[in-house]
Amino acid sequence: MEWEFDWITNRAKLSPHTVAIVHAEKGINWTYSEVSQRAAAAACWLKKQGIVKGDRVALMSPNHIAYFDLLFACTKLGAIFVPINWRLASYEIDYILRDCTPKLIGFHSHFATKIAELDYVKLEPITFEIDQEGYFDQSFALGEEAEINELDPLAILYTGGTTGKPKGVVLSHQSIIWNGLNTVLSWNLSKEDTTLTYMPLFHTGGLNALSIPLLMVGGKVVIASEYNPIEAIHYLNQYHCTIVLLVPTMYHMMVNSDEFKKCRFPTMKIFLSGGAPCSLEIYKAFQSKGLTFKEGYGLTEAGPNNFYIDPDKVSGKLGSVGKPMLFNIVKIIKEDGNPAMADEVGELLIKGNHVFLNYWNNPKATEEALSSAWLHTGDLAKKDRDGYYYIVGRKKEMIITGGENVYPLEVEHWISELPQVAEVAVVGLSDQKWGEIVAAFIVLKENEKITIEEIKEHCAHKLGKYKIPKRIVFLDQLPKTHVGKIDKRELKKHGDTSSTSKK
Repeated sequence: MEWEFDWITNRAKLSPHTVAIVHAEKGINWTYSEVSQRAAAAACWLKKQGIVKGDRVALMSPNHIAYFDLLFACTKLGAIFVPINWRLASYEIDYILRDCTPKLIGFHSHFATKIAELDYVKLEPITFEIDQEGYFDQSFALGEEAEINELDPLAILYTGGTTGKPKGVVLSHQSIIWNGLNTVLSWNLSKEDTTLTYMPLFHTGGLNALSIPLLMVGGKVVIASEYNPIEAIHYLNQYHCTIVLLVPTMYHMMVNSDEFKKCRFPTMKIFLSGGAPCSLEIYKAFQSKGLTFKEGYGLTEAGPNNFYIDPDKVSGKLGSVGKPMLFNIVKIIKEDGNPAMADEVGELLIKGNHVFLNYWNNPKATEEALSSAWLHTGDLAKKDRDGYYYIVGRKKEMIITGGENVYPLEVEHWISELPQVAEVAVVGLSDQKWGEIVAAFIVLKENEKITIEEIKEHCAHKLGKYKIPKRIVFLDQLPKTHVGKIDKRELKKHGDTSSTSKK
C-alpha cells in the first residue's frame, strides 16, 4: 500500500543508490533505498507491537539512525513520534512521558539505567533497545491502514522548559513537509548539498532545520553526537559538507581553536547559526577567512525555518536574519496592536502551513500562542527600510529601567566588541529605585584582563546612559541549557553576587 505523505519511499525510488545518511563517528553509510527499507521494516515491527494511528512512540538516544527509522515508520502508520531530550533530569523526563503517554519507548543502551529508573516505565510500556536493531520485521505485512490526513500529528517535540514546564509542540505531516519545501526552495538546497548534524535530533534544529529538508531533496545528512570543535572541522572537510547549522556556543569554541585558524573549508558554502543571537566576533572570524556566515531564526512551533538572507547581502546587513521565506508571512506588532514601522521594535508574528498544530494537552497555552490565526512568537524584532528583519531579543527578556526599554542583545553586541571578552549575557535584575537594572555577566578570554570601569567607558561610547550595565559580574563560564543556549533564568540567580573586576 502507498501513503500520500510517505515521501521517503518516493525519494528512494528517485535516488535509490545515493548515500542519504552517514554516522560520522562510526563511518557507516545508508543509501536512500536502505533508509526506506529500514523504515518499512520498523513500521511492520511497530504494528506487530500493537501500535496504531495516534499512538505515541518515544525515543531516547544520542544522534542515531533510529531517529529516522522511527519517524518514517510513524509516517506510514499515522503514529506520533516523540523524541525525548535525554539531557533532562529524570523527573523532567518522567513529566514528559506522563504528559504524552507513549505506548512504546525506544532507548539507546547508554541510557538503559536511566530508563529503568523512570516511574513511567514502571507502568510497563513496551521498551526496546535500539542499538540491538531488533525493531525490524519485514515478515509482518502492514496491510490496510487508517487514512492519514495532512493535519494529523506526526511528531511531538518538547520545548526546553526554561520558563516553566516543557510544552509538547505538536507538528503535523503538513508542518514538517511545508517546512522542508520552504527551506529547499528558499535556501536553494539541492542533491549536491551535505550537512553535518551535531544539533540533537530530539530538537527541531537537529531534525527539521536541515536534516529533513536535505533528505527530501536527495542530499546527504552526516550525523554526529558529542560536539568537539576540532572533530567538527575534520568532519566538515572529510565529508565535503556544504552547509551546517550550529548554535553560537559551538561556533565560539570553533573560531577560537587553532584548527579553525589553519583550515580553509574548501567545500563549505554557508555556516548557519541558530538558537540564540550571535556575537559580531563570530561574524568577523568567518569574514576574515572569506567564508559566509549568517544567522537564521526559528522556533519549534514554526518549523523551525522562517527567513532567508542572500549570502551576498550578509556583510551589509550584519545580524539580520533576512526576509521571510517563500511560503510564510510575518509581521511585527507593537504593544498597542498596531503594525510596527521601519526600525520600530515589536513582537514577531508568523503565519504559514509550517506552523505547529497545538500544544499537547495544553489548550490554554495553545490559545495564547495561536491568537487570531497568527503564531505569537514572544520574540522582539524590527525591520529596516530595505525589508530585512532583525531579532532584538525575547519579549520577556526586555529590561525596563526607569521607564526606558533596554534590549539585551544591543548591549551584548557592543560589549562583545571588546577583544578581551569571550562571552557576555545581559539580563534585568529587580531594583527598588529603577524597577530593573541592566546587569552584564561576562566571561573573559584566557589570560585577558579588563576592569569594570573600562567596560562601562566602552559602553558609554555607543549606548545611552540608561543602557550601560549598573552591575557587571565576571564568571568562569555562562550557564547553558541542554541545547547550548545561555540560560538567563539561571543567571538571574547570580544577581546578588557582588560585582568583581579583573585588573
